[in-house]
Amino acid sequence: MTTNRQFSLTVDSLVELKQDTAAPLSKPIPAAPTLSRVLLEIGSLPREALFLGIALDGLPVLLNLHDSIPGPLLVIGDAGAGKTTFLQMLARAVQQTQTSESVQFGVITNYPDEWKNVDATSHRLGIFPAQQNGTQDFIHSLTSWAHANQQSGRSILLLIDDLEAVAKLDPDTLQNLRWLLLRGPARKVWPIITMNAERYGQVLSWIPMFRTRIFGKIVKEQIAAALGGDQASALEQLEAGMQFSLRENEKWLKFWLPSC
Repeated sequence: MTTNRQFSLTVDSLVELKQDTAAPLSKPIPAAPTLSRVLLEIGSLPREALFLGIALDGLPVLLNLHDSIPGPLLVIGDAGAGKTTFLQMLARAVQQTQTSESVQFGVITNYPDEWKNVDATSHRLGIFPAQQNGTQDFIHSLTSWAHANQQSGRSILLLIDDLEAVAKLDPDTLQNLRWLLLRGPARKVWPIITMNAERYGQVLSWIPMFRTRIFGKIVKEQIAAALGGDQASALEQLEAGMQFSLRENEKWLKFWLPSC
């Protein structure tokens, strides 16, 4: 993950209010800057860059889609932490910053109606209900594409909203999904998958496959420590629906989501 180029948005007010814990009166946290405004301030992004959010120092947080080292991304948080919002922001950022020849995405979810507001542009490969045959076919087709993909400059985001849902798919589909988790990023297929922190026990065997974990708000300290290691207790202080944190080189990088 990298940050790049500072911009002059009013994220400072968000940070100040969040950090001002000694104030005798609580202040309402202002709305985050819109995604369109943030991206306008940043300017054009490199073809390989996926916008993830705004760091507390005002820098954009970017994922290099041409560097497979981070591996698949697991987005973890309590119910209401903003996991679905995070995936939807990624999709909209792709539509606003990249051509469909550079980046496309497909979505697997138990709740396809939640994605009706994400435009059906040529970037969008489809919205697939988790337990229907179309999901199995989509994962199979992505696996076949990734096996054959040696020189293509295109990257595909596999956005899965709820790891637990896909963990119940048929054995052949699960084998393909495991291959995508292990080899996908090196072949330009990037699984980005959410997980309900409270239910991590249902998917324990899958969690070690994720080298990079992005955390939303997790209230229970023991769950945060189990999933994020030491110093993860601060995850309860994140603003639900707006703020996330990831561990990078033994340090925690907090960032905000623009509003969509």
